[in-house]
Parts: sequence; structure tokens; C-alpha cells
Amino acid sequence: MLNMRRATLRPDLTVLTMAGLLEARPRVGYFCSGKTPRMLAAEEIRRLKVEEVKAVPVVVEGDTSVYDSIVALFTEDAGTLFIVSSEGYLEGVVSRKDLLKVALGQIDLHKIPVRVVMTRVPNVVTVSGEESVYEAGRKLFEHEIDALPVVVPLASEGKERFKVTGRFTKSTVVRIFVELGEGK
Repeated sequence: MLNMRRATLRPDLTVLTMAGLLEARPRVGYFCSGKTPRMLAAEEIRRLKVEEVKAVPVVVEGDTSVYDSIVALFTEDAGTLFIVSSEGYLEGVVSRKDLLKVALGQIDLHKIPVRVVMTRVPNVVTVSGEESVYEAGRKLFEHEIDALPVVVPLASEGKERFKVTGRFTKSTVVRIFVELGEGK
């Protein structure tokens, strides 16, 4: 009907098959998969793991002063700091808003340790590297937070503790969205 040979169309059909819009079967040929580009993007978001897109975490120890924590926040260009013990286990998180509240008071920021103003574990929402990007994004949205620590649970001294291996932020979600839009 198109006045073209099969060899002319095959590369185009292959691309559409690889994109998921067509399916191909021997002796049947090519046929529509029924998936829309939106459905394919949703599949990709559910397939993509946090481990593949996580960023380097910005961490400070709990006895770091609030002043030094503010400096770390701005020098690392982060919105959230993860507070860890001297052994590297997650103790809590502190956001820009938490630090701003303390800084507005009439308190000497050099004398207050950041652990005084942090949100403590177990009240910290975390994500594992094996969870999907969709699941991590849902946690950010539901809990109205800016960043999640990517953690590995470890048993230490008879209780479960978390080792911080990365961070997943709203910026990570935007970067993934833009890359999907560009077809990357």
C-alpha cells in the first residue's frame, strides 16, 4: 500500500519495537502493543532504581555546631544534611528550615550541636537503593520533604541501624523528568 519494500520499513519498525510502541512476533509480523508514550514513561519510572540515580550524601556528625552545619549546607549546595554518628550510622536529618528557625533566635550558633535541632531516627523517612524511583518520589510527595537519605540497614548492637549511601532529592526527580522528556 505504501509502495515500499519491507527492507525500507524494517529499521523504522525496529525503532518502534524497541520503544515499546510495537511488538513483533515471528510469522505474525508487527502489531501495535497498545501502550502509549505516557504508559512507557510510567514503566520506566517504576523500573528505574534509586541506586542508579542517587547523589552523594551531605553528612555531618551530631556534635557539629549549628553554625558549621549552616556553612556545610551552603558550601555543599544542599537543602538537607544527614546527621551521622562517629561510626557513620544515621542519627537524624536537618533541613534549611530547621537551621533557619534556630538562626533567627538569640542563640550562639557556635555552641549548639546540630543534634539538638535535628529530626531524629525513627522519625526520619528513608529509602533503600533497591526501591523504585516512583516509590521514592511518592515518599517525598506524601511526607512533604525535600530529600531522603538512601540507606542500607545493618544490625548493630542488637538493633537495626542505617548506613547512609546516598541522597534522593526533589532535584533528582526533576532531572529524571527532564531526561525522560529528552528521551535519554
